[in-house]
Amino acid sequence: MVNQQIDGPLLQVSHVDIEYRTRERRVRATHDVSFDVWPGDRFILLGPSGCGKSSLLKAAGGFIAPRSGQISLAGTPVSAPAPDRMMVFQEFDQLPPWKTVLENVMFPLLASRKASRSQAKETALHFLHKVGLAEFADAMPHTLYGGMKQRVGIARALAMKPKVLLLDEPFGALDALTRAHLQDAVMQIQQSLNTTIVMITHDVDEAVLLSDRVLMMTNGPAATVGEILDVNLPRPRHRVQLADDSRYHHLRQQILHFLYEKQPKAA
Repeated sequence: MVNQQIDGPLLQVSHVDIEYRTRERRVRATHDVSFDVWPGDRFILLGPSGCGKSSLLKAAGGFIAPRSGQISLAGTPVSAPAPDRMMVFQEFDQLPPWKTVLENVMFPLLASRKASRSQAKETALHFLHKVGLAEFADAMPHTLYGGMKQRVGIARALAMKPKVLLLDEPFGALDALTRAHLQDAVMQIQQSLNTTIVMITHDVDEAVLLSDRVLMMTNGPAATVGEILDVNLPRPRHRVQLADDSRYHHLRQQILHFLYEKQPKAA
C-alpha cells in the first residue's frame, strides 16, 4: 500500500503566504491559507485563475518556499522536492523523448537508487498495467497521444510510491472523452492503492466526481480559503449514475453558488 498508517493529518498547510516579485512590485498570491489533508484523501483545490492554486501545490511539492507559514508532511516541514511528494503537471512534454515508455517510468526509481534495474522494471510494468499502458511499454513518447502521455506521467509518479500525489490540472488540455477515461482510471487507481491525492481543477463536475473534499479559493491576489465542501457521495462512483443523483447536483450547485455569488468579483 502506498500510504503508511499515520496518526493525524498527512499534509498540513498552516497560515501560508506565498509572494512573487515582479520588476515593479511584490505580489501576494495567497494569504493565511490553512488546511489539512488526511491519509487516503482525495482533496481538490478549486477556484478562479490567479487564486494561487498552483503556487500552493508547488509549495507542497517543495518547488517554492512560502513567505510565511509552514507546510508539513507527516509532521516534517517541507523544504525541497522529494520522492514522497510526486507531481504531475498539465503539460505532456515531461517525458524524455529518447527513452521508451518503460524506461521513462523506470527512470526516477533508478535515479533515486530506490530499486535495482530488475526491481525498477517490475515496478514500472506494474504501474503501467494500472494505467492501462502495459502493451505500450516499448513505445517511444512521440508515438503516444496526449492522454497516453499523461498516463505515463501518472504511472511514473505512482511508481515512486509517494505519500502524496500532486496533480496540477492533469486533464485540462484533453478532449472530453479522453478526460473522462483518465478520470475513471484515477478513481480506480486511488480505490485500489488508497493513494492520497491533492489535485487542482477548474472543472466543477470533475471536482465533485473525484473528491472527498473541495477547497474553494477566493479571488486573487492574496487569495485565501473560502469554503471547504465535504463531498459525501458513496464510492465507487459512476458518472452516468451521478447524472441522475440529486446529491451530486446539490453539491455542484453549492460550488457554483460560491464561485459566482458568494465571493466578491475580481477587480
